[in-house]
Amino acid sequence: MKEIIEKYDFKFKKKYGQNFLKDKNILESIALKSEIDKDTLVIEIGVGAASLTNYLSLYSKNVLAYEIDETLKPIIEEELKDKNNVEVKYIDFLESNVVEDIKKYEYSKLYVVANLPYYITTPIIEKIINDKLDVDKIVIMVQKEVGDRFSAKPSSKEYNSLTVFLNYYFDIKKIINVSRNCFIPVPNVDSVVIEMKRKKDKYIVNNEELFFKLVRDSFKYKRKNLRNNLKGYNLDKINKILSKYNLDLTVRAENLTIEQFIDISNKLNEEQ
Repeated sequence: MKEIIEKYDFKFKKKYGQNFLKDKNILESIALKSEIDKDTLVIEIGVGAASLTNYLSLYSKNVLAYEIDETLKPIIEEELKDKNNVEVKYIDFLESNVVEDIKKYEYSKLYVVANLPYYITTPIIEKIINDKLDVDKIVIMVQKEVGDRFSAKPSSKEYNSLTVFLNYYFDIKKIINVSRNCFIPVPNVDSVVIEMKRKKDKYIVNNEELFFKLVRDSFKYKRKNLRNNLKGYNLDKINKILSKYNLDLTVRAENLTIEQFIDISNKLNEEQ
C-alpha cells in the first residue's frame, strides 16, 4: 500500500476521515466473516485504496462501491483492473440513490460491508434505514467506542437512544477487534468490526413515530430520570406500565430494555 500511495503521490484528506486498512489478515477476515458468497451483492462505502474491495470481489457475486474522493481514481483503477464484478461510483454515498443503483443487479442477498470514516458512521446507517434498503446484513468497521455503543446492553454507560434504534432493526455483535496500527495513517483510536444482521422476527410496534420519539425524549438528558425527561407524556400511565417491571418514574432511560420501551409506546398509542 505504501508503494502505491507513493507512486501516485496520494495525499490523505482529513475532511474525509481517510485511514486505509493495510493488514491483509484483517482484510481477508472481514470478507470471510461477513459470510458473503456468489449469491451476494455487496455495497461498499469508502473504497480507499481498494484493499478491502479486492477481497470482497473474490467471494461475492458483485461489488457496488461508492467513493467520494475522485483523486483516488487512478489507484482504484489500477488495483481493480482485473476485477470485472466491481463497479465504483465516485459520489457521496449520502447523496446517492442506492435503491435505483442496485436495480440492474441480480442477487439473493444484499450486504453492506465497509470501513467507515468515523465522523459519518451514524448518518450512513440512518440512510440505509431511511431509504428502506433491504439489506440482510451490515458489516462495518467503526471506532471502538462507537462499536461499544451499538452493541451495548441496558444499564451500561454506553447504552443510549442510538443503541435502542439499531437494536430495533438489527441483531448486533462484535466480530473483530482491530488495532490502530493496522492503518495508514495511524488513527488515535482502535477500531472494531461489528455485524448487524437484519432481525427476522421484528418487534411489534403499533406507532413507530411515537416509539422513536419516546426513546429520544427518554434519553434527552442522560442523568435525568423518566419523570423529568417525559414531562409532556401521560406520566400516570407510564408509571403504571413500569410497575409491571418493579420500576417507577425515578428510573433512567439507560435501565430500560427495548421491550419495555415498546410496551410503554404501544400502551401510550392506545390513548391517541
